[in-house]
Amino acid sequence: MFRNSLICFAAGTLGAMINSLVVWLFGQYGISQSLGVAMAPSLTTYWLYPRLVWGGLWGFLFLLSWFGSRTLLRGLVFSLFPTAVQLFYIFPYEAYQGMAGYKLGALTPLLVLFFNGIWGLATAIAIKVR
Repeated sequence: MFRNSLICFAAGTLGAMINSLVVWLFGQYGISQSLGVAMAPSLTTYWLYPRLVWGGLWGFLFLLSWFGSRTLLRGLVFSLFPTAVQLFYIFPYEAYQGMAGYKLGALTPLLVLFFNGIWGLATAIAIKVR
């Protein structure tokens, strides 16, 4: 159980790193802005570190054995949990960006769903290839 926990945490952290790089690249290349979403973070340790830690913690969801061997489906379903927390807790109560981050732009929920889907898929693949 301890080994599986470490694997899930490490995979979640790797997934968060990939997710963070994609979020940053979308901001750098103006993709988020072209979609009307004001999300262009700077790639700093202040921004990156909490994302990596939380990604690792969310990786513990993969200890649950739902969906059996359907790795990619499991990753996508599990990515809905951090998405819901970000949209319905972090944006409105921590970042003051309104419910679902609508102050950042109308397509913010879709981008968050997309970015966290990347986390889920990357985490699931990392666990599968371990």
